Amino acid sequence: MNILELMDTISNFIANDIVPYTDTIMIILLIICGFYYSFLTRFVQFKMLFLSFAIFKEKTKLSKEQLSPFQALMVSTASRVGIGNIAGISFALASGGAGALFWMWVMAFFGGASAFAESTLAQVYKSKDGGGFKGGPAFYIKKALGFDKLAVFFAFILIITYAYGFNGLQSYTLTSAFEVYYKMFSLDSTLPYNQSSYPVVIGVILSVFGAWMFFSHHTKIGKISSIIVPFMAIAYIILAFIAVVMNFEKLPLVFKVIFESAFDFKAIFGGFAGSVLVIGIKRGLFSNEAGMGSAPNAAASAFTSHPAKQGIVQTFSVFIDVIICTSSGFLVLFSNSYFNVGENGKPLLTAMPLVQEAMSEYYGSFGLHFITLAIVLFAITSLIGNYYYAQANMKYLSSSKTAMNAFRVSAVAMIFIGTQINLSLAWNLADLTMAFMATTNIIALLLLGKIVLKVLDDFNSQRKAGLNPKFSASKLGIKNAECWD
Repeated sequence: MNILELMDTISNFIANDIVPYTDTIMIILLIICGFYYSFLTRFVQFKMLFLSFAIFKEKTKLSKEQLSPFQALMVSTASRVGIGNIAGISFALASGGAGALFWMWVMAFFGGASAFAESTLAQVYKSKDGGGFKGGPAFYIKKALGFDKLAVFFAFILIITYAYGFNGLQSYTLTSAFEVYYKMFSLDSTLPYNQSSYPVVIGVILSVFGAWMFFSHHTKIGKISSIIVPFMAIAYIILAFIAVVMNFEKLPLVFKVIFESAFDFKAIFGGFAGSVLVIGIKRGLFSNEAGMGSAPNAAASAFTSHPAKQGIVQTFSVFIDVIICTSSGFLVLFSNSYFNVGENGKPLLTAMPLVQEAMSEYYGSFGLHFITLAIVLFAITSLIGNYYYAQANMKYLSSSKTAMNAFRVSAVAMIFIGTQINLSLAWNLADLTMAFMATTNIIALLLLGKIVLKVLDDFNSQRKAGLNPKFSASKLGIKNAECWD
């Protein structure tokens, strides 16, 4: 057995014999966490969702090294909103059924409470980083719970998951999106796409961009994200809305298909592991990342007067993710391509090809070009957001500039490698490490519910008194909150 065969064997073992079990445990814990914080906070994710706009409007003087609540939101949204919101949603609908979209909505609603809790805690226990701030689950696991070794474990696992696993996946998927153009313009070529010059050229361009971003000051990441993410999201949502209006007569049929599929309990319990319920819940959780411990690393960097403010802002990021996922879902479900099924009753196309075919159906060649551009922008912003998370945890593990620069070089290298090779082993390992990462964070969240509630009650009492809430950790008896005393 050669090295490639060994890697495939290991990859298949992880994907088929380990990840299904770790995913199941993670999903159950994420559901428990979402329900727990929804009821504990009296559904803060619903009641205070649109308070985010008032927080965005607050004028505060920021230093060069600080991020505004909106910029921190865009960094976390950049990671949440990625290629998975396009190809991943399409795959979920094709493999699990239209009802997967409904279960995504359900889990996003409850997941918003988990997002509030983890981002609020990240703000409470953040640390100073020069003139700015750094923080995340590793910080509140250590400061609030005193679990030093568990905090180190979390930081290490997150770096592996996001800087190497997910960023490799994003760059590979981005590169794959250009295969349709290779087939279009290289009709005489006998080389398969992955052996052509396309992946190399794309890899070089993407790596140069990554180096520019990764070696820049972290505030540039927030500023770039605050420009690209809103533009990308709004344009994509508008085109999806137009596609729905163009096919408005299909609206009753689409919702009928969604709800019939969502509550087809015979199909659900007949093959539970691959059912519409499980696929929908899993895709919803993986897409919005609520409770998984990633977004708090960006939330902690924001300059704000009260931790609950950034928690509220992060619930809005989950809402944005839901809209993007719904847009992708509707683009697929309102198309004829989705109903072009094979002998197994499932669409002949899936994932990215299904979305590309649907966009071509609505908008012709413009649709194909736009969805490719959307994929590029979604992937680029995800690369930025994923790196930001990993960088925050690298800072937790080491203050050495040499170690940080070595990490940056390796992160750039992973982008290039990802454009050239289908790293199935790396991605399956990332799925595995993500489950450990999320489980670690959820355990911490469930242990810190009293702190979250104390911070939220303080925020609400100040608002009822007509004040702009300002936080004092010592007044609430919260220890180790060094930035709030």
